[in-house]
Amino acid sequence: MAARTHALQLPSNCPATVPSQTLPLPASAVPECLSAPAPATAQEDPVLDMGDLELLLPGEADSLVQQLRSFPPQEMGSEGWSQQHENLEKLNMQAILDATVSQGEPIQELLVTYGKIPALVEELIAVEMWKLKVFPVLCKLEDFKPLNTFPIYMVVHHEASLINLLETVFFHKEVCESADDTLLDLVDYCHRKLTLLVGKTSHGGPPKEEGLQDRTPMQELQNQAELMEFEISLKALSVLRYITDCVDSLSLSTLSRMLSTHNLPCLLVELLEHSPWKRQEGGKLQQFEGGRWQAVTPSEQQKLSKLEGQVWIALYNLLLSPEARARYCLTSFAKGQLLKLRAFLTDTLLDQLPNLADLKGFLAHLALVETQPSKKDLVLEQIPEIWQRLERENKGKWQAIAKHQLQHVFSPSEQDLRLQARRWAETYRLDVLEAVAPDRPRCAYCGAEASKRCSRCQKEWYCCSLRPASGEQSWPIPTNHTRGRRPTSCPIWQIG
Repeated sequence: MAARTHALQLPSNCPATVPSQTLPLPASAVPECLSAPAPATAQEDPVLDMGDLELLLPGEADSLVQQLRSFPPQEMGSEGWSQQHENLEKLNMQAILDATVSQGEPIQELLVTYGKIPALVEELIAVEMWKLKVFPVLCKLEDFKPLNTFPIYMVVHHEASLINLLETVFFHKEVCESADDTLLDLVDYCHRKLTLLVGKTSHGGPPKEEGLQDRTPMQELQNQAELMEFEISLKALSVLRYITDCVDSLSLSTLSRMLSTHNLPCLLVELLEHSPWKRQEGGKLQQFEGGRWQAVTPSEQQKLSKLEGQVWIALYNLLLSPEARARYCLTSFAKGQLLKLRAFLTDTLLDQLPNLADLKGFLAHLALVETQPSKKDLVLEQIPEIWQRLERENKGKWQAIAKHQLQHVFSPSEQDLRLQARRWAETYRLDVLEAVAPDRPRCAYCGAEASKRCSRCQKEWYCCSLRPASGEQSWPIPTNHTRGRRPTSCPIWQIG
């Protein structure tokens, strides 16, 4: 992808140039009218030509970008907000398609042209605050038992949609520049997410999906929100890395915020130490890649992952950039933390990211120099204001906002819910969702590349080589399709 290049890049085996797919909607949050089986789409060739896909026409994308604005927390879930959320999802998927096929990225250009990056950042922080202040109140209301949690899930999912879009477009330096003063707020947002990620990893890692059968819909929604928070934090890491690519052109306030206020180099060292994208499951190493946990074979355990690469590139930018080095105060604490990196800089890593040899030389020099005392000079600098403004405007109103939204937003009639579901069925086109997925689907029975989907659950896939046993009319089924029971055949596995 010639259109997406930087001076320091990840190796080809862990590309950082193609963003991951949009975070999916779990089946439990989707109404029946939206989760009905899609029409059969038999194909001889399972490989889809993404260059032929087009979700938005150029004029339509232009109109949708112009309409973007930020909504305050009390308007989350309203009719106008819902329409914008649908528009954002379309822009999100189109931006990923454009980046994947490398045919120009008009969504990114439109966002810069119309100055909409600040609106997206403010909307991101507003929905983050809603999740922290309003969502817990809704979950604690004992008399709130919605028929369907889909409307609430859309608000919870909104943060994932926004950070996904920002991850896609922030690869380009002009997007970072167009963020203006809100870049300070975005840096603070990324710092909050990474701090939360380190904290949760040190207390057992992200929640798991098992054990949801006996939970209420609201309890299950809370668990889904926690799972989603993990992925959002990882995307915030990618956004932060793209910001560090512009470190030499950042404002003094932004640079000071990153290096002095938040001490991001030391936080990134902690991320490498905890490696939240890795875990041990059943005695085997798993790695979070492409939106899911995947087993890592012994031969691939030394291979640099995309997320690890993002951390190393961010550290390289923050420690070796002339502007950053001139302003980073190397205290004894910072020196001790940074020198921990020497244990990670193995020959295998340097073979995959040769530029890190410069970082290794910097650390060797750092080990010999004297540390600096903390600077206590009086400095006038700009500070982020979105979070503080939203807190000030809504102080003491969170309970009232939750009760208002409970009555007027999150308790729709069945007819309203069906209408909303139809609109979402039009937004989430199956062919586009499959195209933006990072990997081709795999057969749930044998693991080979698959081209046929289960017509009942719409989740599991078959490979073409799988055939019923002699004399049988049905198809073999994997264990996980029946939650532990493994029958010899399954009548619902039909090939479309």
